[in-house]
Amino acid sequence: MDKIFSPIKERVFIYVENKMISKDSFYSSTGISASNFKGKGAKSELGGDKIAKILTLYDDINPDWLLTGRGSMLKTENNNIQILHKPPYSEKYDEQAVLLYDVSAAANLKTLLVNKDQNILGKIVIPDAPICDGAVYVNGDSMYPLLKSGDIIAYKETINFDHLVYGEMYLISFDLDGDEFLTVKYIKKSNDPEFITLVSYNPHHEPMDIPKLAIRALAIVKFSIRKNTMK
Repeated sequence: MDKIFSPIKERVFIYVENKMISKDSFYSSTGISASNFKGKGAKSELGGDKIAKILTLYDDINPDWLLTGRGSMLKTENNNIQILHKPPYSEKYDEQAVLLYDVSAAANLKTLLVNKDQNILGKIVIPDAPICDGAVYVNGDSMYPLLKSGDIIAYKETINFDHLVYGEMYLISFDLDGDEFLTVKYIKKSNDPEFITLVSYNPHHEPMDIPKLAIRALAIVKFSIRKNTMK
């Protein structure tokens, strides 16, 4: 393969060749011009919108592999559930049941964390799962394509906001100018020690700094799951 390709474009063609998809068919289905893979255009990286288009049309591609080269090229299926994110250090228990909550029915994330016997939608049982306080459906595209709306994230409440694991993914509720927000983001250190930086996986969402005092509730994401089919 021609090594002038950028890493993601090279992996795109590895997938195309492996699946025996013609390049003309690939260009036609994605709307991506062939010029993106020729000459100087081959060295530049694909934009987020083009990557999202590829992952939507060819939904068996492992997004982590496409973006970083880590893991297998194709998604692995287990009863139509794919494990998307699982920190390596989590304590594990066999057959732990995780309650799935309706976060939209609760007043806020803090209410959900305090009243664990309310707004329950069901139960998730995954062998060897880490300890979790609950699970909710993802809403929004800030972590796309790693997470998309309809995915489920399981979380463990962070009691002390000073004990953050920077670089990890969190479910965070915060207040700005009287408006409360609930989102899933990576948390990184800010240049200002009184702030934290919220970072999206989706390149269309810019990082943002928020004051630590604005945080209302916080939970580290232990793992996420995705249905590959509805039935």
